[in-house]
Amino acid sequence: MTTRAIAVQALSKIFAAVAGASHKPKEVLETLSGQLDDRERSFLMEIVYGVLRYRDYLDWILAKFLDKPSSLPPDTMNNLRIAVYQIKFMRVPEWAAVNESVNIEKGRSDRKGKAGLVNAVLRSYLRQSKDIGSPDEKETVSYISITTSHPSWLIRRWIVRLGRIEALKLAQANNEIPPLTVRIDGDRKGAMKALEEGGIEAQETRYSPVGIIIKGVAPRQIPLDVSSYVIQDEAAQLIAYLLNPFPGERVLDACAAPGGKTTHIARLMKDEGEVVAVEIDADRVRRLKDNVSRLGLKSVTVIRGDMKQYVNGIFDKVLLDAPCTSMGVIRRNPDVKYRHEEKDLARFRAMQISFMSSAARLLKPGGSMVYSVCSTEPEEGEAVIKSFLQSHPDFSIIQGAYSFLAQFAYSNEAGHLFYRTWPHRDGPDYAMDGFFAARLERGK
Repeated sequence: MTTRAIAVQALSKIFAAVAGASHKPKEVLETLSGQLDDRERSFLMEIVYGVLRYRDYLDWILAKFLDKPSSLPPDTMNNLRIAVYQIKFMRVPEWAAVNESVNIEKGRSDRKGKAGLVNAVLRSYLRQSKDIGSPDEKETVSYISITTSHPSWLIRRWIVRLGRIEALKLAQANNEIPPLTVRIDGDRKGAMKALEEGGIEAQETRYSPVGIIIKGVAPRQIPLDVSSYVIQDEAAQLIAYLLNPFPGERVLDACAAPGGKTTHIARLMKDEGEVVAVEIDADRVRRLKDNVSRLGLKSVTVIRGDMKQYVNGIFDKVLLDAPCTSMGVIRRNPDVKYRHEEKDLARFRAMQISFMSSAARLLKPGGSMVYSVCSTEPEEGEAVIKSFLQSHPDFSIIQGAYSFLAQFAYSNEAGHLFYRTWPHRDGPDYAMDGFFAARLERGK
């Protein structure tokens, strides 16, 4: 099976799962790419993630050459998407993209291939590509939605909150390939020197004191000892600093997997005290334990279960990095654009408030709790904190201790202090995931 044929198969599995199944891109690609070398694997990822980023725009183009796109077999539709993506975005030779797509249809074992249709559609596209134009810019929502392949409900919300120009920049930033950022679990200067000696371009993160952005290599090619770093975006690195744990404390990480924040908390505590890391999913628990073991941390206790049922005792500090829509990490997980509808925000909000109330009962008087989500939407951020404070009058919002956090701080009309990072506000060459966070203290 060719790399492009594997890409067709991968996309069909991913899009079939968008409605709620668990076939996420990374998991699908790990399953299907086992026999590929590094070059082929990189090519596969570029195709699959490229189509995921621009699916709706590709469909807008293909709709001009298809009578009933929805009637096509999923494999055929994904085959066409790949071909158009390669021609338009990857500068693959036109003849190669067309021939490969036709051959994939001819080689399908289910005998449902549509080689003639694929050939006709792609050759029509090549003849007319210069005359296709683009969506009407005067129709702001649909223009941004189609050209950046984001759901119109999300674009509409961003325009209301951010304005047209910034909404477009945010959507465009979500389609950029995110940087490979690591958190160094030791000597950052030594790691930078090792990367330089290995001929690898790298730079220290602007805000996190322990981050490095590595360029030009895949994660598996990082020439550092695996016990010395964790792959973690800079925005996620800032969360542990907001929590500000101290050696000897007892800290709860209520939704801990895969362990990036758990292990960072333990390291900030100098591996002294106890970090109780809770995760309900068995596969994610295994990843969590592997990461803790790989870094040689002794202060972390991993518990598989629901934090609301399996955790006892009182904690000095609590981190609740709550489940969310993940609208702040679309550039890393472009499939989430298609997984959610606007009504899902209320469902997540109710779950987040419930988690937060459960976590609060485990915090000692005078202790502090950080709530965070990788979402851009206020229903999962500010609205959750507002609701929580209304039902928990013994809690108040407090400021983070580190000066570099002030860059991301803002206050609402009630004077409450929050923190946000955005994928588009630090420029295309230096961007972070979209996170919301707030730090609260329980009254003594």
